[in-house]
Amino acid sequence: MKLVTAIIKPFKLEDVRDALTKVGVNGMTVTEVKGYGRQKGHMEIYRGAEYAVNFLPKLRLEIGVASDRANSVVDAILLSAKTGQIGDGKIFVTEIDRAVRIRTGETDTDAL
Repeated sequence: MKLVTAIIKPFKLEDVRDALTKVGVNGMTVTEVKGYGRQKGHMEIYRGAEYAVNFLPKLRLEIGVASDRANSVVDAILLSAKTGQIGDGKIFVTEIDRAVRIRTGETDTDAL
């Protein structure tokens, strides 16, 4: 099993969700996060005063999948989240040792 974690721009969420649904993903967790990378933040003006926004709003998606489906999930995110601009985000794929569905007690791929 794999955990696919993606950091994306907030306005791309619906596109990513639609792409993941098409490849058979039927659940994910979405968290609002803030961070920076090469994009480094930007300047904004509020009521005439300029200030630096050092941490930019992003969304963190977490999707648990069977190992053989991880590549198709990554490809779907890549195609749907890409704008070609700096700050498009990152995707991380890590191993899942064990998964348990709390309601039924199902384990591993049955719990996904």
